[in-house]
Amino acid sequence: MVMTNMPRYLALLVLAAVMVASGPARAHALLQKTIPAVGAEVSPGPASLRLHFSEGIELAFSGVAIAMADGVAITPRSLTLDPADDATLVVSLSAPLAPGQYEVAWHVVSVDTHKTQGHYGFAVKP
Repeated sequence: MVMTNMPRYLALLVLAAVMVASGPARAHALLQKTIPAVGAEVSPGPASLRLHFSEGIELAFSGVAIAMADGVAITPRSLTLDPADDATLVVSLSAPLAPGQYEVAWHVVSVDTHKTQGHYGFAVKP
């Protein structure tokens, strides 16, 4: 009787081992860290922003928009990936940001083709 159920138990054991060994699947590039930090008050104004995600992103399908609290848009000089880390988006600015409140809206497509988006704010003190 025990021997007749052995193939079933063996199959379940193999399935459990495969599930444990495979680990979690990567799903979306989630924003993990920013420089300046989310909600930070910094001085002087930064000349670039860094957005670090949970996995690599595709630069060609990603973007960042920066605006002051009054809606005035700040046009980035360039948008690149950190050469040492394809999960870090580097936003270079034409000049350091002036004092004020800023809102950063981002959208990225991860290397596994999932799109995510979000926004955050920070302030530059006089």
